[in-house]
Amino acid sequence: MSTASNTVLATVLLPPVPGERLVVFFTQLAALLGAARLLGAGARRLRLPPVVGELLAGLVLGPSVLGLLWPAAGRWVLPTSPAGSDLLQAVAEVALLVLLVAVGSETDLALIRSLGPGALAVAASSLIVPLAAGLVVAVLLTPTLRAPGGSPVAFDLLLAGALGVSSLPVVAKILGDLRLLRRSFAQLALAAGTANDVTAFLLATVATGLTRHGGQAHADPAARLALALGGLVVLSLLLFSVGQRLLDHALREVRRSGPNLEGALGVALVAALSAAALTQALGIEGALGGFLVGVALGRSRFQQPAATEELERLTSAVFAPLFFATAGLRVDLRDLATPRLATALLAMVLAALASKLLAGWLGAWLSRRSLREGTALGVVLNGRGTLQVILAGAGLTAHVFTPAAYSAVIVLALISSLPLAPALQALVARWPGSPDERARLADEARFATNQLVRPGRLLLASDGNPDATLAATVLHQAWPTDQPVTVLTADPGVPRPTPLRTATWPFPGRPVERRAVATDRVADAVLAEARLGYAVVGLGAPPHPPTDHVFGVQTDAVVAATPVPVVVARRARQRRRGRGPRSGHALPEDLRFERILVPVSGSRAARAALELAAGVAAAQRATVLLAHVAPPRRGSSSSRALAPEGPAERAGQAVLREAERLARQVGLRPQVLGRRSDAPAQALARLAAEVDADLVVLGVTSRQAEGRLALGSTVPSLLERLEMAVVAVVLPQAPSAEPPTPPPEPPPGAPKTPDDP
Repeated sequence: MSTASNTVLATVLLPPVPGERLVVFFTQLAALLGAARLLGAGARRLRLPPVVGELLAGLVLGPSVLGLLWPAAGRWVLPTSPAGSDLLQAVAEVALLVLLVAVGSETDLALIRSLGPGALAVAASSLIVPLAAGLVVAVLLTPTLRAPGGSPVAFDLLLAGALGVSSLPVVAKILGDLRLLRRSFAQLALAAGTANDVTAFLLATVATGLTRHGGQAHADPAARLALALGGLVVLSLLLFSVGQRLLDHALREVRRSGPNLEGALGVALVAALSAAALTQALGIEGALGGFLVGVALGRSRFQQPAATEELERLTSAVFAPLFFATAGLRVDLRDLATPRLATALLAMVLAALASKLLAGWLGAWLSRRSLREGTALGVVLNGRGTLQVILAGAGLTAHVFTPAAYSAVIVLALISSLPLAPALQALVARWPGSPDERARLADEARFATNQLVRPGRLLLASDGNPDATLAATVLHQAWPTDQPVTVLTADPGVPRPTPLRTATWPFPGRPVERRAVATDRVADAVLAEARLGYAVVGLGAPPHPPTDHVFGVQTDAVVAATPVPVVVARRARQRRRGRGPRSGHALPEDLRFERILVPVSGSRAARAALELAAGVAAAQRATVLLAHVAPPRRGSSSSRALAPEGPAERAGQAVLREAERLARQVGLRPQVLGRRSDAPAQALARLAAEVDADLVVLGVTSRQAEGRLALGSTVPSLLERLEMAVVAVVLPQAPSAEPPTPPPEPPPGAPKTPDDP
């Protein structure tokens, strides 16, 4: 098609209109976002990282394809004036800022430490070997790719970083798409990717600190570098100390009345923009401030998961495609068309791929892992994208990279990321991992689908009374010790803040936060704290509550209104005698249990009770007894054991089999008991006495009747009759309490208990 024809067609399709500059700008955004989303979706279907398609979108709309084949239309996408370039660059900077906030919120700086020396070995090898190879290549390619007059040291650092560092977002995306995130080698790769991200930002900071505007070496590079690094250190220290407290306070305030997605997003973006302004003022890439704020958001326990998920969705849908497409827009493949530049690109690709693979093998050897794990590490750590765009852009802006160098780095990111997903999938297709890894993955799968015992912070409301101590004990024994707990004391006579009156609590090895609130409205204080985001609330209940309440005045108020599950503990009404201390038991007598009875009905609440009982039984080496009471058959004794004679009995047996299966999944060998009765409370109380149970764990669903807690007739009647310790697991009816994966439904025909319709 001739140039004249192109001009005529462009005029017909895109006629001049008033405000052409904004029209062109909006057209650019629409074309870039549309092409990036389309090609990103195509890359995802091919099991490739979306960043590959998004970079290709910019490359297709840039001078390499559209600008070459249809120059007239290309002018509507490519900036043709400084003003248009500035507008598009501003959008790209904002997109990068939001992208790095999302990346930072997923970054766990404690991951390397938590994984032990093996992770340190993998992280170190994933940096040292590729960066060394990158420095060699950078020195060899200096005459070919360094801009005239640019700082040699800055060029070497930026090019070595572009070749040597992995991109955490790309690594995490590949592992997530293949559902490998919880594999051991994947956790090591994420730890190494975190170290790579931090190193890349430090390299960018050092390189830009060595240059002044125009890319030449600064007149006093030591002073400039000291200012950049010193300012970054001071800013980081302030952000993760005073700034972290301010951020926590702001997130807590916007969540005070319950979930507040808009407020949490507003806090995150205001903090990110402020930090970006400060880092830019220091002469450092402003987006680094967004990354640091993202890390602080990820560390805040008041950050709402929904806000993080919404930010990730916005990033995936809009900001990441725009940023990568804009980055690809600068690539001109014609810059690499000469034999000399093509050879330079080939050298970069070979050095990048081979050095990461060698680093994976070395890291596996140092951490005493298999060659296969080392190969998997080397493959996945070749994921490149975000950081390469940042480092290449920094080199171009600082005028130490030629346009050909920029294009070579972006093409390197594309080529190195293309084969990763297929190669990794083929490598792990028939490799389930070691026996320990398989056991860990099975435990995590159960943990993720639990009704009650799920990841999250625990809240214990207590003033040190024995019932609250029982609640603390069962919470600690049921939940993994890496889940933190907040112990809240509400007392009008306690100044604020103050330590709790009790010195020791059964939380050894668990992160504990202690808070004291001076108020006589205990229920209001607990509910206000529970709205800040907890997995469960633990409460104590007196052995003899008022006659018109189930657990007690304050406890009933919390159970009726809280949106999260509640564990209510009541100590035994009379002291048990004749049980001496068991070997290895350091708990007081009233906190030791040998026989735990769990009524089961096939309901969500009953399953939640079983989860808690399993944790307590495992910690105390106790026996779990599963009990089910079905309606009696006509003419039969109400105490007769279940027999498979009719639909009700068969349904009851199915309920017990399912409960037994769940108990065996967590390593228990329960005893199974079935009874028939038209008075379930009396039958369960009688059964608990017959088997000499010292703890009964009930599962119920909370309800309100005329503004008060109502749990039907069975639970209050049963609580009145039981003399031993009781723990009630109360699930709210709110849909938000549902787990991501629902448990199996009760078998067809299973009888419904009065407290779980």
